[in-house]
Amino acid sequence: MKSASFTRRRALKTVFCSSAYLALNLGTRAAEKVEAAGLNFMMIGDFGNGEPSQFAVAKGMAKYVQDNRLTPDALLLLGDNFYKKMEGGVKSERWKVGFEDMYPASVFPGPCPAILGNHDYHDNAGGEKTQLAYAAKDGTRWYMPAKWYRRDFSVGGVSVTMLFLDTNLRSVSGSKDAKTGKTKASLTEAEEKEQWAWLKAELGKSRGNYTFVLGHHPVYSNGLHGDSKELVKTLAPLLQESGVHLYLCGHDHDLQHLELEGQRTSFVLSGGGGARVRALDKPTHKDQPYGKDIYGFSHIQVSAARCLVTHYDANRAVLHQFEKRPDFSWKALA
Repeated sequence: MKSASFTRRRALKTVFCSSAYLALNLGTRAAEKVEAAGLNFMMIGDFGNGEPSQFAVAKGMAKYVQDNRLTPDALLLLGDNFYKKMEGGVKSERWKVGFEDMYPASVFPGPCPAILGNHDYHDNAGGEKTQLAYAAKDGTRWYMPAKWYRRDFSVGGVSVTMLFLDTNLRSVSGSKDAKTGKTKASLTEAEEKEQWAWLKAELGKSRGNYTFVLGHHPVYSNGLHGDSKELVKTLAPLLQESGVHLYLCGHDHDLQHLELEGQRTSFVLSGGGGARVRALDKPTHKDQPYGKDIYGFSHIQVSAARCLVTHYDANRAVLHQFEKRPDFSWKALA
């Protein structure tokens, strides 16, 4: 059997020699200078397929962090962390190859808060329990204390409250499997009620200068899956009423930024971490700030004055950048 390191080197060479395969943007766009001050968060979603594209995005993101001399406060993992079968549970070699080595502590020393995607539930029976169990291991940066949880970050008077959700609701992920006819795994009715009560309670508590809510499934999207009707009904009003600055998600394999009329929240989708990208050919919400079927990652810089959100392709070229201010106003910069 060929070693994992050999496979990884060959995968990287294969991907970077094929810009057409990666759907890379080869042009560069003017963007504001990266600043190490304040809080810095890197972000990817829909990444855990172990394919050349995952290695390519991981390498590009690591190079970006190193070139800009950043020490990320966290690497945010937006779900679909592991696709396909994962033999061995918490002892699987995929934890080392697909997470610990893929996103090394030397580059991403901070915690890696993760949320569950539909593939984390569906591709392996009990996969969600395995990911929760791995977080309890000593020495790992994998952070998932529960299916939903809160984590606060602060430095030098700048603070962010992050609320991590499990959006695998029965109406979102619990459909019947076309092959087996069985209902797919998802949250139970009791878990859904508990999570919504928890979210409302957290939104009613004291929070940081900014509030981010993270879930795997989009509320609004111009991608293949479109809007999540249940989240539009139940989550969108909470984001608006409670003053949430950013909703961060994946699920659609692309990069997006959406602004909806009457909504104070900006909707950011970062689903280009490795799974095969899909065209945004039937947009639900036209004339949005940005959307492209492309592999890449995202960087969120937070200062007292603003959040600066930037999408990059795997070659570290700027795709889109905008700022979000404490008063919920926003402006596209690139």
